[in-house]
Amino acid sequence: MHNYKNILLAAATTLLFSGQALAADTLKIGTEGAYPPFNLIDANGQVGGFDVEIAQALCAKMQAECEVVTSDWDGIIPALNARKFDFLAASMSITDERKQAVDFTEAYYTNKLQFIAPKSAGFNTDKASLQGKVIGAQRATIAGTWLEDNLDGVVEIKLYDTQENAYLDLTSGRLDGVLADKFVNWQWLKSAAGQGFEFKGEPVFDNDRIGIAVRKNDPLRDRLNLALAAIIADGTYARINQKYFPFSIY
Repeated sequence: MHNYKNILLAAATTLLFSGQALAADTLKIGTEGAYPPFNLIDANGQVGGFDVEIAQALCAKMQAECEVVTSDWDGIIPALNARKFDFLAASMSITDERKQAVDFTEAYYTNKLQFIAPKSAGFNTDKASLQGKVIGAQRATIAGTWLEDNLDGVVEIKLYDTQENAYLDLTSGRLDGVLADKFVNWQWLKSAAGQGFEFKGEPVFDNDRIGIAVRKNDPLRDRLNLALAAIIADGTYARINQKYFPFSIY
């Protein structure tokens, strides 16, 4: 039985990684382009970031030609289902609600949610201390949902179309704090704009599994999962990780 499973795996691997053309071997990668360091548009107008480089590495393993398409976050799942792109690599959290609309690969990294606020501010993260504060997050994210589920009526919640707009209101003093993915906050705190701010308290949610989304029942998910295992095994994932973070996010 064990040998039979190995034979099946070998056959699947041959199918998924062979150079013989499959129908979907020109693929479009969907991403937001506004969530550094995971996805962004650089000064030259090129889309890049951790998500994009991982997606491109998966394409290379699948021997598929790929191009990147950007979409506003609020409409990114409808855009996938409308076939504007073939798979979505945009730091999307795997949730039961989203699973009703799309399928996910295995997680390609795991995140946490943590508050940031001015270094000069007293900012404890228990409910009594947060009472009456104005807290920002990006709309339609795990952070926004966590605030609504846990602090509705305790804090004033402001939701933004992009993460950058939440940071802009934080620096302008219109927010007392921001709740976001720890690694995104970590990147922003290193920027010139983030120098006066810091993490506050411990992460409030520490099992945020991030996956690549495909349309329901799309066999592309199996190809992506095999490709993900391959780039982890051969060190490609670690090299991309090290380019963006001095610690493993897998």
